[in-house]
Amino acid sequence: MVYVAVPSEKNTRKRHTSVATDYDEVRSDVKESQDRSLEALQSASAPDARSVVRELDEADALDEAMTPGGEFVAEELIVQVIPQAKDEFTCYSCFLVRHRSQLARERDGHPYCIECAG
Repeated sequence: MVYVAVPSEKNTRKRHTSVATDYDEVRSDVKESQDRSLEALQSASAPDARSVVRELDEADALDEAMTPGGEFVAEELIVQVIPQAKDEFTCYSCFLVRHRSQLARERDGHPYCIECAG
């Protein structure tokens, strides 16, 4: 705030009045900094979007054929699926197969485990 001394006609005391400040206006130093940043971004040599997508697709194609150890695998994985036993249930909240001893409650015909009901 800026205070300006204004002489009074009745007394010689100084009265202070404040000048309004527009806080929404962008300061000149900030505006110059923004302009310089924008110019720097525009002048930078950015890669073409198509070339970036092409490179990512090529990298994904290579990753699909490789295992974490870096060796190529050309065979299918065989997994044995064991069906749910009679003393097990599938929790309706977390979808994990649990033993009946972990059954906390049933709501609307759906079983919930102890962890999800707690």
